[in-house]
Amino acid sequence: MRVLVLGSGVIGTSVAYYLARSGHEVTVVDRQPGPALETSFANAGEVSPGYSSPWAGPGVPLKAIKWLLMHHRPLVIKPSLDPALWRWMLAMLRNCTEDAYRLNKSRMVRLAEYSRDCLRALREETGIRYDERAQGTLQLFRTQKQLDATASDIEILKQYGVPFELLDRAGFVQAEPGLADTQHKFVGALRLPGDETGDCFKFTQALARMAEGHGAQFRFGVGIRGLERIGRRITGVHTDAGVLRADRYVVALGSYSPALLAPLGLDIPVYPVKGYSITVPITDAGGAPESTVMDETHKVAVTRLGERIRVGGTAQLSGFDLGLAEARRRTLEFVVSDLFPRGGDVARAEFWTGLRPMTPDGTPIVGGTDIDNLFLSTGHGTLGWTMAAGTGRVMADLISEREPEISMDGLSVARYGRGRKQMHVPAAQPALARAGTAAGHER
Repeated sequence: MRVLVLGSGVIGTSVAYYLARSGHEVTVVDRQPGPALETSFANAGEVSPGYSSPWAGPGVPLKAIKWLLMHHRPLVIKPSLDPALWRWMLAMLRNCTEDAYRLNKSRMVRLAEYSRDCLRALREETGIRYDERAQGTLQLFRTQKQLDATASDIEILKQYGVPFELLDRAGFVQAEPGLADTQHKFVGALRLPGDETGDCFKFTQALARMAEGHGAQFRFGVGIRGLERIGRRITGVHTDAGVLRADRYVVALGSYSPALLAPLGLDIPVYPVKGYSITVPITDAGGAPESTVMDETHKVAVTRLGERIRVGGTAQLSGFDLGLAEARRRTLEFVVSDLFPRGGDVARAEFWTGLRPMTPDGTPIVGGTDIDNLFLSTGHGTLGWTMAAGTGRVMADLISEREPEISMDGLSVARYGRGRKQMHVPAAQPALARAGTAAGHER
């Protein structure tokens, strides 16, 4: 079967690999000169199924006000009249209930846990290397209130059999010795030993080569202009290189997916949430993190990637702006210096930004549509890297008409219902001719 995958971020490339391995004739199209050059390029490096949670939850609206007023604030909202932003925010607020949070988290953990297992199997089968480590995630709490608030998350972790440890200072220092000098700043931690870390860019580049080994073709530097539809089928993709045709089509364009789908009457509530990272060279390995440490107060992740420290965070709602804000850099530098003052040289840090494709309920959109041969794989938010392998595997199963190994209940666009009013595409959004690399932001 001929399958056309639109987007070569970690999501699109993972889908392409599993499809090619299943024997399909796969072509990947992307505007960039290579894979993983946008949102997947410099994310926080976490493969963290245990930390998979929707941003929408009980108490979040009040917390958001606090975050907006912090000096090193984890949330930034740029004033805008863009109706897509306000519809997305209202939809997110509707998900800030206990019942919605539990349902959404259960969906996310289901896919994330499966994805972690697929990644481990892939590593064993292929020997793929990407500065990977399997030493867990440590979530640090500066206040007792933060520590107490983990109770609801722990219930869901227990429900899905996700291993966890509640640690006092001595316990989290044992897990992360580099915190010995700064342990007094924290009251405790939640450790998720099943989580992993790794360089998403290195992984995606290596996986693309493996996909090519299975016969997949990557067409880079090709802008995507639109989809051609007749009745209940897509008949082609209009690109800078002409019309490309296949039997099945997969949209994995991250934040740019809604613009491509809107002319078809497909309204998906995916909005770009901007994140930042710095990559810091390690100067003292004993004072650097061993795996991923999450500062719960500032919502910043500090991750060991080989001889580098990746520091990622901030949720900025500002449309498709890709400018680098120095205030955000200062926040990332503050957190890594506050936790690991001896670990790295922040003066030599590389600064980066990317757009996470977020849904208001946190769960990605994975699966088929009302158009018979059109499949979606987008909206993974900060968890594209975490969910990539599992997403690729289930998409290959669906397109191959095999039963996926996990339930797909609540993962497709069908959960939003049919006949919804079409979401306005933000005025700042680039033209479809420039649409390209897909998902996989922070983790």
